[in-house]
Amino acid sequence: MIELSYDPESGYLPGARILERMEKAAEALCRDHRVEDAEISLSFVSPEAMKSLNNRYRAVDAVTDVLSFPQEDMAFLGDVVICTERAKEQAAAYGHGEERELVYLFVHGLLHLLGYDHEEEGERALMRAKEEWAMAEVPLG
Repeated sequence: MIELSYDPESGYLPGARILERMEKAAEALCRDHRVEDAEISLSFVSPEAMKSLNNRYRAVDAVTDVLSFPQEDMAFLGDVVICTERAKEQAAAYGHGEERELVYLFVHGLLHLLGYDHEEEGERALMRAKEEWAMAEVPLG
């Protein structure tokens, strides 16, 4: 069983439909990686909070859309932090809904928790293929 917890103090509460899609994506990816029981913490933050986290943990003084903080313990995969305002901006820029963007950012963050990266072209292609596969597992419309 995959348990998705989120921080209601973040100022944004995702709708049940979004959480359901995120849970389905987590179950599919974890099943694909033979992770049977895991907890993933999910937080939604403001641009200011995201900039602070990005600066503190990556030494990048800018807002980003999603950050992941993997843990050593496979029972707790780690934390995914999403900037909701950035997600809304990107959804508008890419011409799709906010729900799709939030689920995609969660999938991207979860893949980082599972050990994927996109620093090099080969890694980027593999991660993109996994993102597309996971998004196909949770149809949004």
